[in-house]
Amino acid sequence: MANTETNKELSPEQGEELLRSLKTRFEKNMTRHKGLEWAKVQARLAHGISGEKLWSLFEMERTGGEPDVVGHEEKSGEYFFYDCSAETPKGRRSICYDHEALESRKENKPENNAIDMAAEMGIEILTEDQYRELQELGSFDTKTSSWVKTPAGIRRLGGALFCDRRYDHVFTYHNGAESYYSVRGFRGSLRV
Repeated sequence: MANTETNKELSPEQGEELLRSLKTRFEKNMTRHKGLEWAKVQARLAHGISGEKLWSLFEMERTGGEPDVVGHEEKSGEYFFYDCSAETPKGRRSICYDHEALESRKENKPENNAIDMAAEMGIEILTEDQYRELQELGSFDTKTSSWVKTPAGIRRLGGALFCDRRYDHVFTYHNGAESYYSVRGFRGSLRV
């Protein structure tokens, strides 16, 4: 197996397995991407992008995000992938918001933080608007919650935002950025 942690390249086997998973998910969830065709998505994945984008999708998959296509931009030809797992990705839970928050903890530090993990994976953490767009496509985070990109003014004061879905409604909350819980992680997006 290729060392994806350092070289950000997939072996041919990993690439084929990833494409199979993405195709299966795409075909099972057509309501997320009405009017789009897998053949065009696959062509973009196979020929139109760098290996790092495939590696990022692989990392989304590896950490439990179940990435799927949620949109397309005609002008650029880009497809938008979001983490579409029913609950916040298992491989990205129990983390605080960002590096500053992680460093501020004197005891019981989490292993990582959402902003750095997303950057390491080559993805963006969802904004609150993107999170709400995702919730239009299904019911996500009914038992968990996800950090979302926090405005600088809130973060400067020590806070961070997270969202979830309860009572068939999407809620946005705030917490200290240094907080972490076993049911809170983050969802990411990738433009391909």
